Amino acid sequence: MSQLAREFKVKDLLEKQKFNQKEISAMTDPQIEYYHWLYFEDSVYDYM
Repeated sequence: MSQLAREFKVKDLLEKQKFNQKEISAMTDPQIEYYHWLYFEDSVYDYM
């Protein structure tokens, strides 16, 4: 993941207050992508 994409996703997670800066700094790129997907991506099942 690019640094810009990582910063964007980290900013979103911090704003949502799910994690603090220390927790996020210890995460790998795949972990950040997973949690961003978990909290921000809509699924078709969300609307059923």
